[in-house]
Amino acid sequence: MPRQKLSEYRAKKILSEVTQESYVGWQIDAQEPIAPQLEQITQDDSLYVVKVDEAVKGRFKKGLVLLDINFEDITLSIQSLTSKGYRWIIIEPQIQHHANDERYISFTKDRSIINLKYSNQGGVDIESNPDSIKTVQIQNNADIDYQTLSNETGINQQKLEAIISCFKENYFVFLEINPYLVRNDQFIFLDAAVEVDDAGAFFVNTWKNNDFRRHSHNQLSEEELTVLELDENSPASFKLSVLEPDGSIYLLLSGGGASVVVADEVYNQGYGKQLGNYGEYSGNPNTEETYVYTKALLNLLIESKANKKVLFIGGAVANFTDVAKTFAGVIQ
Repeated sequence: MPRQKLSEYRAKKILSEVTQESYVGWQIDAQEPIAPQLEQITQDDSLYVVKVDEAVKGRFKKGLVLLDINFEDITLSIQSLTSKGYRWIIIEPQIQHHANDERYISFTKDRSIINLKYSNQGGVDIESNPDSIKTVQIQNNADIDYQTLSNETGINQQKLEAIISCFKENYFVFLEINPYLVRNDQFIFLDAAVEVDDAGAFFVNTWKNNDFRRHSHNQLSEEELTVLELDENSPASFKLSVLEPDGSIYLLLSGGGASVVVADEVYNQGYGKQLGNYGEYSGNPNTEETYVYTKALLNLLIESKANKKVLFIGGAVANFTDVAKTFAGVIQ
């Protein structure tokens, strides 16, 4: 179950549709001409929020969220963020509010259980208020006391039901809405983060497009960027994430499910902190593709400063995979 992050823009569009709340926002691709994209923005006396939309944690504290921006200054604000290496930007009208009105809610998939957490003290400092967070475990609808949840979160039952159904039906593994506001029964999500099980892409239309998924490109290693480009230009699947640059254990695995099982077992045996990478190749890649993937992984292993290193090669075989071709790339 490789987890992939969606753009904040897409996450909010999905939430808007299921909760029937209006959402106003504009997505900007810095690799395209900016001026034509700005023509879609409603021009009035509003102030705007301009922020990076690339799955970066702690954006506010890193200066990647710009507030109180006039329309005339939007272009300069975009340029200040893209100059740091970012491509995707989201622009929204700024909603004035008091910090003590901010709330927090999140949903996390844990096998067959959904852990729902919420607090009336949301915002960037939510982790500083752990005692304010309440947790509910949901295995089926009978576990949900909607009346209590609605009273304590401020979100009415219909919208809560819609969010939980959306979480399940769209193969979400993580959903965080922080902060959000409640005004006269209106549910306003100021920020939203979604992670999905990418194996569910076959069954959904809401996020299957690669344009909806986000990677923090400026934080990826050269090897991760190589594999990302390989994945985006091939009908096969390639994944590579650096977990510990100076790790001693590296995995060259085939098959999405098998790769997760092996990586989990490394952790179960107590070697999680030594695991250098997670990754997999599947979907019948050809010899050249497997060669490029293996070379990227070996580069990571060689560059690691660990005194001792080990490479595990293994995985599962699907019926349509030509192992002779894929493994020829590994051997090369």
